Amino acid sequence: MRTSRWLVVTYTVIILLGLLIALPNVLPQSVLQRVPAWLPHEQVSLGLDLRGGSHLVLEVDEADLTKERLQSLLQDARRVLREKGIQPKAVVRSQNQIVVTLADAAQSDAAVTELKTLANPISTGLSAGQSDLAVTANGATITVGFSPAGISANVDNAVQQSLEVIRQRVDQVGVSEPTIQRIGANRVLVQLPGAQDPSRLRELLGSTAKMSFHMLSPNNAPGPGVTMLKDDEGRSYPVLDRVEISGDRLSDARVSFDSNTHEPIVSFRFDSAGASRFAEITRQNVGNPFAIVLDDKVLSAPVIREPITGGSGQISGSFSADSATTLAAMLRAGALPAKLTVIEERTVGADLGADAIKMGIYSGIVGFVLVAAFIFVLYGTWGFLANIALLIHTILTFSALTLVGATLTLPGIAGVVLGIGLAVDANVLINERIREETRKGRSAFAAIDTGFRRAYSTIIDGNMTALIAAAILFFFGSGPVRGFAVTMALGLIISMFTSVAFVRVAMIEITRRSKLKVLNIRPLIPFSPYDKHIQFMKARFFGIAVSALLSIASVVLFIHPGLNYGVDFRGGIQMAVRTTGPADLGTFREGLNTLGLGEISLQSFGDKNSILVRAQRQEGGEEAQTAAVTKLKAEVAKIDPTATIEGTDVIGPKVSGELAWAGILSVVIASFAMLIYIWVRFEWPFAVGAIVTLVLDVTKAIGFFAITGLDFNLTAIAAILTLVGYSVNDKVVVYDRMRENMRLYKSMPLREIIDKSINETLARSLYTNATAFLALVPMAIWGGSAVSSFAIPMVFGILVAGASSIFIAAPILLFLGDWRRRHAKAAATDTAVEIIPPEQGRPRKSAS
Repeated sequence: MRTSRWLVVTYTVIILLGLLIALPNVLPQSVLQRVPAWLPHEQVSLGLDLRGGSHLVLEVDEADLTKERLQSLLQDARRVLREKGIQPKAVVRSQNQIVVTLADAAQSDAAVTELKTLANPISTGLSAGQSDLAVTANGATITVGFSPAGISANVDNAVQQSLEVIRQRVDQVGVSEPTIQRIGANRVLVQLPGAQDPSRLRELLGSTAKMSFHMLSPNNAPGPGVTMLKDDEGRSYPVLDRVEISGDRLSDARVSFDSNTHEPIVSFRFDSAGASRFAEITRQNVGNPFAIVLDDKVLSAPVIREPITGGSGQISGSFSADSATTLAAMLRAGALPAKLTVIEERTVGADLGADAIKMGIYSGIVGFVLVAAFIFVLYGTWGFLANIALLIHTILTFSALTLVGATLTLPGIAGVVLGIGLAVDANVLINERIREETRKGRSAFAAIDTGFRRAYSTIIDGNMTALIAAAILFFFGSGPVRGFAVTMALGLIISMFTSVAFVRVAMIEITRRSKLKVLNIRPLIPFSPYDKHIQFMKARFFGIAVSALLSIASVVLFIHPGLNYGVDFRGGIQMAVRTTGPADLGTFREGLNTLGLGEISLQSFGDKNSILVRAQRQEGGEEAQTAAVTKLKAEVAKIDPTATIEGTDVIGPKVSGELAWAGILSVVIASFAMLIYIWVRFEWPFAVGAIVTLVLDVTKAIGFFAITGLDFNLTAIAAILTLVGYSVNDKVVVYDRMRENMRLYKSMPLREIIDKSINETLARSLYTNATAFLALVPMAIWGGSAVSSFAIPMVFGILVAGASSIFIAAPILLFLGDWRRRHAKAAATDTAVEIIPPEQGRPRKSAS
């Protein structure tokens, strides 16, 4: 038995290229800069949870956008009617439409024709070519409004414009390596590494920066065409609605300092048309006050002392250096087309990110060492080959992450660690199959060939179930959870090369060069779960009863006391605070409860110097959430001036509802996907057995969350979905052996076939569960709060999945199989009776 030399060369090249691509990830920058330019230099991008920074999701305010567009439409409607000599009684805005009332109903058709000229054709999407306005007439009354397609087009255009304005604003303040991208129909994601002041970031991105110049009402009172606006100090001004000059005429804005007070001011300059208009306004209104308005707030309202003909001016106020810089940057970049609301904010301090990297690397290395030691104990010298494959698997995973440009997050590191545990599964299956074939008396090459061939379909089935879970997790997840899905999926795909293709070629070469006649894979410590004849099905009623009781108890725990829902699902604010000395929870609790923010909970995490502050979701939407964050930070600084905010999560009610629904939907879809896959690959009794067991496994995991009080958040959903894939993977191995034995022993009772199959796969089940357990235990212990909601439940779930494959899935298959056999036998008997003629069915008289 020989292996193609070209195949060996191909595998060698793949491994060497993977090593070269992954190498920059472990080299310091000083060394990497000296590496020749023709060698790879790219490194895996680190997520914000590992390097620190701010993550914001902003949503275009559709109502505000429509209001702005309708205001412009109102002026245009009056203009076109006036130009054509059509006299309306009134042109007013009513909710989301313009209502035109004509003095003469006979002019209705002409008015509709003119108003339709204000429409614009939609240029993109499925509605391309359609009008963005809907104009309808009813006698002398005409209504004009945006069509649904027009509203969608307005939002789409606003998002596109917002992306460019945000990019310019971020560039103005000098943030390096920003990520600014569109997500969904009306949202923008902004990630700024290293930006530690989210309040300034909110100010920079959340303000539309629509600046305009207005005259004040001469009678100093509100009325038609007058809006009362306030300044920062609460003073009210009667501002005329008419815009004398808009902010888009600004050509520049810079920070300078008042020569008398030395306070920061913002100096601005108009373009030529703006300067001419500004000179005209100031010339006509000497002695009158005018207002500089930014986003419906009066910045200043000076009196015009003399005509300003130079085209420049100043905005003064209670500016700090940072706020003046931010305002100048916003004015230079231009106004956003619509208000953007911050609906999600996550901030991680650089120190917290560095700690996360340390914990992730250390726990990953310890997990790898534990798995490698276990494999060596199981397979002796042949375990070295499995461990080499495992090392290559890890290297190729990082090279794949580098090539696809993936972002590595802390849950992503957990995905790599879990991938190590799942990759070992293929090695265990192959080695156990080869051992089995050797015990049957096969030669070395025959045992390798048969072992790999029979293990291959089981490996494919097991990996497919886990890949289904990863795909659903990627589709429904967000941020770091998606990073986990990507790393786990890549690990599973790469394991097909390292654990199957590479190991097969290596085993053949070693066997051929060593001229082995028999392939003995011996453990270092004698332990043999083989040749056991445990009658597992005798305990089937006991196993199902215990499982049912635990699942019922889990449902009761789910109802009361319930799950400890994280900020992802219930909305609100979560803040990580670190103090220089041991944190006094009582003092913090007393101070924070005076803020009037509703329920506030505090808990220690990690060490005595770290506390987690949680505030309930605030009434009043995202703006109220923002104000609450500011209050919390100010109070924390007041209680302990040395305390630092290491991380903040702010989730609005809209996002929390979406995340909760996506989490539920993902688990349901994953379960149905598993059902369909098992049904197609096996038969319906196998699928039903797997799904019933899966439901029992998931309920126990939910009960575990309830009884331990772990945060039930996005990471917890990742744990549930991974457990779904792992649980079905575990059952696939046992089912695959049962199906194989059903074909070999057609006359054997189903109960004996199931017991025999479980005994034959017992070693694999024990070893695989042990390796996955060992891979995740270090992360469960040292991984930190960011992955505790994943690693700890997974450790519990691995034990549950291993037991349920034997004591739940197998008995259910036995019940269904016996029922199907009885049903088929009864149907066959009925058919036989029907085809016997009546005279043949009567008893015959015996011959005398």
